Formats: sequence, structure tokens, C-alpha cells
Amino acid sequence: MTALFAQISDLHLDGAERAAQRARRTIDYLNGLARPVDALLVTGDIADHGTEAEYEEVRELLATAKVPVLPCPGNHDVRGPYRKALLGDEPTGGPINRSHHVAGVNILMVDGTVPERGHGRIDDETVGWIRDHLRDDTPTLIALHHPPVPMHEPFVDKILLHEPDRLAAILDDHPQVIAVLTGHAHTACASTFAGRPLIVAPAVTFALRMPWEGGSHDNWDQPPGVAFHVVDGNRITTHFRVA
Repeated sequence: MTALFAQISDLHLDGAERAAQRARRTIDYLNGLARPVDALLVTGDIADHGTEAEYEEVRELLATAKVPVLPCPGNHDVRGPYRKALLGDEPTGGPINRSHHVAGVNILMVDGTVPERGHGRIDDETVGWIRDHLRDDTPTLIALHHPPVPMHEPFVDKILLHEPDRLAAILDDHPQVIAVLTGHAHTACASTFAGRPLIVAPAVTFALRMPWEGGSHDNWDQPPGVAFHVVDGNRITTHFRVA
């Protein structure tokens, strides 16, 4: 039996109509699929400024999805308001890590953010948390916001996951991790990391224009993007679409 997951990223909801319209368009597209996905992964930068009002907008939007929604924070997100609005927890300063078992797949939604910084880093608490949730042979996806390898775009490459060897060491010890999923770069991208597929989801709010394309690095005209991940045993196959 195969599992099907959708991944979106970088909604940057900010109270303005443009971001909201693109996010609604994406959720409507996913709700209209012939086969519902088993879960929707949202890999960070869900709000733009991390305010309570933005997360109220996020909560209302994600509530319209007809499937389970599994989020993790990005560098634009703020843990206290995020936790209060989306998780129903009292605000605290620690990382927001959540594990889910969906359709035979272990999904770890990892908080690799550094508060008030653009780059990411997996701290000691999160390293221990990941290891604690990789105790069996269940096929596992690790999802976080920051890519751990260069994207070959100068601005983005300054704010990637710092000290990626901390994550690589975990993967080296746990062959059940079949892929790493990220956002942050605003471009649909595939690479490898620690011998695993690394899949970067496109953004909902705007796309990244790469240096060889010329012009501004922000492409506001490209439609919102979605990654679909088909997990068949220990194999992942990814398809990219626009909403």
C-alpha cells in the first residue's frame, strides 16, 4: 500500500489579500483532488511576521483543508503565537517538534529554527527528540524548514541550516529515514543529503528566480506550488505541480 502526501511551504500570511488568496487557492486545489492525500505537510514560514493576528488567519485557513495538516515552523514564524494558535499549547520558548504516524509512515515535523535569525540549526534538545522518535524500522520522513545543502542562490545560501552534520549523523545511524523534506528556498528542488533524497517544496507566496534566469530573484508571477510525495515502502517519488 502506498501513502500520498502533499507538501506546501512559505505561505507568509500577513493579513494582506494577495497572500491569503494564493493560500486559499492552494488549499482549494488540494481539496479538489480525485484522491485525497493522506496528510498535508506545511514546512514553515506560515506567517510572515509571527503575530497572533497572522496565526489566527493561518488557523482559519488550515481548518478548511479536508485532510490532516502537519505543520512545522520556519524562520518567519514565532514560537509563542504559533504554539498558542495552531497547537493549543501555552507559549514557551522551546522548539516545536511533533511526530505523526500516517498511512504507515513516521513523519517527524522538526523545528530547526533559531529565534530572530534567518538561518536554521538543530539544537541539542531537537537532536535528542529526533533520535527518540527513530526507534523502529518504520519508513520515516524528516521535515523541517531550512535545507541542509546549498541551493546555489547567493541570498538563500546565507541562511540555510547551519551545522548540517548534526542532522547527517542522525541519518547515518537510522536507515529507516527515507527522505528529508524542506521549504525556505521558494523553489522546487531535488538534491541529496547524507545519502538520502532531499526534496525542497516550492513556495505558495512567490517563487525564487535563480541567478542564471536573470532579473530580480523574487518571481511574484509564478503560481503557488505543491509537492506530492508518494511513499511506497522505502521509496519516495515526488511530483511537483502548481495550484
